[in-house]
Amino acid sequence: MSLTYILQPEETDPEVKKAVVYATRVLDANNKFPDHFEKSRFDRFSSWHRAKKAVAICLKFKTRLHQRNPQGLSKVVDIHPSPRVIIQVSEMKKAEIEILKKVQYEHFKNEVEILQQLGTRGEFTTRELARKRNQSLKATSSLFRLDPFLDDGGLIRVGGRIERANVSSELKHPVILPRKDHISELVIRHHHEKVHHMGRCTTHNEMRQRGYWVIGGSAAVSSYIASCVTCRKLRRPLQKQKMAELPEDRLQPAPPFLYCAVDYFGPFFIRERRSEVKRWGALFTCMASRSVHLETANSLTASSFINALSRFQSRRGPIRQLRCDQGTTFVGARNELKDALADMDQNRVREYLLESDCEWIPFKMNTPHSSHMGGVWERQIGTVRSILSSLFLKSGSQLDDEAFRTLMTEIECIINSRPLTTVNLCSPDAPEPLTPNHLLTMKPKVVLPPPGRFQKEDVYSHKWWKRVQYLANEFWVRWRKEFLHNLQERKKWTKPERNIQKGDVVISKETDTTRNQWPLARVIDTYPSKDDKVRTVKLLMADGERDSQGRRKRPPSILDRPIHKLVLLVPTQDKCLLQKTRDVPDEEPTRTTTLTK
Repeated sequence: MSLTYILQPEETDPEVKKAVVYATRVLDANNKFPDHFEKSRFDRFSSWHRAKKAVAICLKFKTRLHQRNPQGLSKVVDIHPSPRVIIQVSEMKKAEIEILKKVQYEHFKNEVEILQQLGTRGEFTTRELARKRNQSLKATSSLFRLDPFLDDGGLIRVGGRIERANVSSELKHPVILPRKDHISELVIRHHHEKVHHMGRCTTHNEMRQRGYWVIGGSAAVSSYIASCVTCRKLRRPLQKQKMAELPEDRLQPAPPFLYCAVDYFGPFFIRERRSEVKRWGALFTCMASRSVHLETANSLTASSFINALSRFQSRRGPIRQLRCDQGTTFVGARNELKDALADMDQNRVREYLLESDCEWIPFKMNTPHSSHMGGVWERQIGTVRSILSSLFLKSGSQLDDEAFRTLMTEIECIINSRPLTTVNLCSPDAPEPLTPNHLLTMKPKVVLPPPGRFQKEDVYSHKWWKRVQYLANEFWVRWRKEFLHNLQERKKWTKPERNIQKGDVVISKETDTTRNQWPLARVIDTYPSKDDKVRTVKLLMADGERDSQGRRKRPPSILDRPIHKLVLLVPTQDKCLLQKTRDVPDEEPTRTTTLTK
């Protein structure tokens, strides 16, 4: 006789441990188990191939779960996937179908339910079923004109009229995708990269050939191409901004060359004894009256420019401001003059300038690589070149140093005799055209004009200084009436554009490299103008170097550039693209490098 004892452990026994079992269920709004993946899980993918591969691995794991035997432990299939799962093409196709079904159910839920209620798989062959479908679908539905139907896999496809064409079934009846969805964007990106970043038509045609019909596909492809970083780098135009307002020194009446600009042009080859030497021309132009003064320079050194500047001021009088670009000649001259001024007695220099009723000449330099900002003197240099070509035809190319200087004075006279306006040039009753020489021959010897109001009767006065002042005032009156209003119109850059902002990723146009070699950079600072438009920025270039251990070997450069030399790749608001852009500097180095023209 055997006895059976049933031991019941006490709850207070310290050796007893509780076992908790969790069961997880996912229900939809109708308390039913869904047949598709959660759509939000696809948002983390940036590649259509990787999204399909991830779903294929999940489906393969799901198949292994169904294959396990709960009755016998010895026959349990290993459900844990190996570190390197081998995916077949058929499994990728099943994963694609699952993803597309989820996307269609998300955006075309009503259409899917209507087509399922009809109970027909495949294209509608009878007029009764087609009429019933059209009556059920709303006329405002995006699928109404596409003759949709459900295939054997449960996907909505386009019906169309090319059933008899000798092409593949995918091309005859492509799968319908919504326009605004992450999966649609992945499909567009995949085929856009397949055609090597070609245009809208090529990308859209490739999608149709592979069996995808995106609602509003042309606009969707164009929208993606507009945000494609590679396409921006290859084909996006340079930045532009509405043309800035004219500076005050171009609008205020002032004695000639009080506010002026300078630039070099050349070189020219002249004869000196039995050898040929180079000579350059230094063009000084008045910002207000557009007068021109030409000097010759033997070299591009800072000392040569300082000599030319000294000769210019000795003939034309003192100046208050000098505009130029950041060429090495002008930067070197500015630094040399600053060093020389620092070695002098500052109090005595300031007192001498005050007694002479003048100030120290400030250099106002443009941003590097921004020749369009100096259009005033760049246009005059073009005029000089055109006149110089005609004079060389007359005088010959064999000139010595003295003949070259004489030629420059003749060019200066011709330029200063040109009319500033073309109004009433053909009218015999019109007054003489206004030219810079009208003012150069009556230039006062002091910085400020003498006080007083000058009237027309002063032209007959016995006091010659009043005659000169009246004629000078008459010049400025005509200058306002005939010349100033011509500067009002903007010939180009008429629309305000988005300002370049701090943090934007750009590429900088360099003249010595091709477009695909333009360096990458990040905007670290902006310089807004008085109208709050950004036309100059500070860039942190992606030219730094690191050693094998990751330590900084050479810090990146910091350069100032105009926006007209930049191509915007990724705006700072687009966080997703910023994360995908490689080799973008994200910190400011301690060393500052200035690149001159």
